Amino acid sequence: MADTQDLRDRFVRALEGARGSSEGPDPVPYAEHLLARWREPQRRYHTVDHLTAVLDRVDELADHADDPDVVRLAAWFHDAVYMPDRSENEERSARLAERALPEAGVSAAKTEEVARLVRLTVTHDPADDDRDGQVLCDADLAILAAAPSAYAAYTAAVREEYHFVPNDAFREGRAGILRQLLGLHRLFRTPYGQEHWEATARYNLRAELEMLSTPPPPSA
Repeated sequence: MADTQDLRDRFVRALEGARGSSEGPDPVPYAEHLLARWREPQRRYHTVDHLTAVLDRVDELADHADDPDVVRLAAWFHDAVYMPDRSENEERSARLAERALPEAGVSAAKTEEVARLVRLTVTHDPADDDRDGQVLCDADLAILAAAPSAYAAYTAAVREEYHFVPNDAFREGRAGILRQLLGLHRLFRTPYGQEHWEATARYNLRAELEMLSTPPPPSA
């Protein structure tokens, strides 16, 4: 269960770090607005627990980032707009950051970088020299390297978010995503992610794809 007060404190530190000062608008209302979004009822996987996990992984990878606080803000915004039946969530989340962060006292340059990072989560394919992009994408994909029980819970939560999609269509779409991920030369771009997460994630993805490719038993 996510610790709401801890999340507020983490947002305050990230925002103040990004703007370089504790001076400026109170960060707490911005944190509350984002937390309310992450608690929306249509979410099953993209919840405050996912937000917490991504922030934890960003902290774990912080030495690989050029501006960890900007990456932390991008983590806060990366799924702030999330409707499972829409395809423009990342773009709408980036635009939310572009509106909110200048009002909260963040410079235009850092706001632009947060929005760029949010948009990067469409492909999870950062450039070789994009250290901040590599950290955010690795943090967002780290669930793929979870232990079997946690990975099973993740896949179940994703299916619940897409409850409105018929089983055959979901299996086909999910299998396509898994093949796309497995087709990447590297799932993780930071040295840490490659060393600690790559092999386990590929094992989990292949196992899920095999399960999806097995026809369900005929109903009685």
